[in-house]
Amino acid sequence: MPPADDLDDGSLDDGPKEACGVFGVYAPGQPVAHLTYLGLFALQHRGQESAGMAVSDGEDVTVVKDQGLVAAVFDDRTLAGLDGHLAIGHCRYSTTGSSTWRNAQPAYRGAGARHFALGHNGNLTNTEALAAEEGMLPGTVTSDTDLVAELIGNELGHLPEEASDDRDLERALAKVLPRLEGAFSLVVMDEAHVIGVRDPNGFRPLCLGKLDHGWVLASESPALDIVGAHFVRELDPGEMVVIDASGPRSLRPFPDERVDPRLCLFEFVYFARPDTRLYNQSVHQARIRIGEQLAEQAPVEADMVMGVPESGVPAAEGFARRSGIPFGQGVVKNRYIGRSFIAPSQELRARAVRMKLNPLRENVAGKRIVVVDDSIVRGTTQKQLTKMLREAGATEVHLRITSPPVKWSCFYGIDTGDRTELLAASLTVDEIRDYLNVDTLAYVNLDRLVASTGAPGAGFCDACFTGSYPVAVPVTLRKHVLEEPPVRLPGTPVQTTID
Repeated sequence: MPPADDLDDGSLDDGPKEACGVFGVYAPGQPVAHLTYLGLFALQHRGQESAGMAVSDGEDVTVVKDQGLVAAVFDDRTLAGLDGHLAIGHCRYSTTGSSTWRNAQPAYRGAGARHFALGHNGNLTNTEALAAEEGMLPGTVTSDTDLVAELIGNELGHLPEEASDDRDLERALAKVLPRLEGAFSLVVMDEAHVIGVRDPNGFRPLCLGKLDHGWVLASESPALDIVGAHFVRELDPGEMVVIDASGPRSLRPFPDERVDPRLCLFEFVYFARPDTRLYNQSVHQARIRIGEQLAEQAPVEADMVMGVPESGVPAAEGFARRSGIPFGQGVVKNRYIGRSFIAPSQELRARAVRMKLNPLRENVAGKRIVVVDDSIVRGTTQKQLTKMLREAGATEVHLRITSPPVKWSCFYGIDTGDRTELLAASLTVDEIRDYLNVDTLAYVNLDRLVASTGAPGAGFCDACFTGSYPVAVPVTLRKHVLEEPPVRLPGTPVQTTID
């Protein structure tokens, strides 16, 4: 077994780190900057490193972005100066590129008289190859989003004088998009259009909504609710929706053979808000069903079922309902702590978990507890939580996980960390149980998880559980691929991939 310090080297929340959130709105006569601000608030759970928006009044594109949460980046005075009738917004968790101001989004480019801004949720797998094809020197671009913006800008620069039909950005995207591989849900805008794009696998979500006098794009449906938009539909994998004064138009810029729906399963387990609908299914109800499946798959005699806030709670309700064991609250969560608190030592990491979670002694003392959580990555939180529950008087701790063991790194927009950091990549379930010091441990199996979504035939990516990657991944792909000297293994060509 690896030493504990190796296993626990991480943050307070050692689960998979978020994807980003994107938002777009076309609404003449309405305060689009304020609508974008509200939409980003609804998507804040998807990324807390930086936030930004771009707004156009039909003449200019203005971008405001900075490090920090949405509420820290924007205030009333900032929003008041952002007049326009169309906008896009972004909240970021970095998957390719450092967490720096330069990599905050939206990315902005100008090509002659043409200007555009871009927000990206996902992670390209052919970033390094595209940069090499364009002859870009190291440091020219520092994120995959920056790279996409550069490619679009180059295509705009190659187009003849601005077309009379005002579809230059649309044409540039049609040239660039088929070259991109991996995960990308995009919002793009120029002075007159808002465009949404979903990659051919649909790894990351993107939906369309209707305002009384406008249209909205968002990563998740609650962002539509908060601005008063009616949910219309999810964008199809491989679809591009162009919104202008005439309303939305749907285009298909990718060849049919590339379209293969593979929505990330972790959206149902952890990332998406519980009030989100994916594949026309309620995420909250899916999580309840996962808990019910766990109760059937791994029953246990106990006195109380508790969920680890937030995503473990509905699954715990489902487990309790199916098992007949009472549901209760075993821990209190501090809602004011960030999700990326870094502690430099094991002792401080242990204390940091208490900053986030603290047991309710009266509820757990003398009881056999079933703890339902969404995933185990490095095990930091679960190990410390088990210790706290035992110190609070729990006589038994039985851990139930609403996802299968995470054995493989994600390259499609989630920062799971290197495979060497994943507990299940090197330890058996019994070894993980012993390491976490729980009485029993069970993960939901993959078939039950997929069935619990309510859309088992719709198409999912399960690469982090199975190692089966829908899109080939270069062995050199890493978070800082554009910011570091190329890494070459002796005798290993750059095109070598993980299939």
